Amino acid sequence: MKSSAGEAKIFGAAMKRWREKRGLTQDGLAGLAGIASSYVSHIERGEHAPSLTIILKLSFALQILPGDLLSDFTFPTMKKLKLNG
Repeated sequence: MKSSAGEAKIFGAAMKRWREKRGLTQDGLAGLAGIASSYVSHIERGEHAPSLTIILKLSFALQILPGDLLSDFTFPTMKKLKLNG
């Protein structure tokens, strides 16, 4: 799903942090998750918001819980994103 919204940028930054923490390249993460490395790049740049299935694949590849990828979405952050309408 294409997106230029703030939530895609926040998710992408979190995914990049976890990828680097695990010592993986974008290609390495893509291979473990079974997705294209170009898609990993688009997600990290906040150009695409991944589906739930992709989030689950990424979390499995990173050996973390899906919630770890979403932990930056605190109530104050969500309020700033104006997700309520």
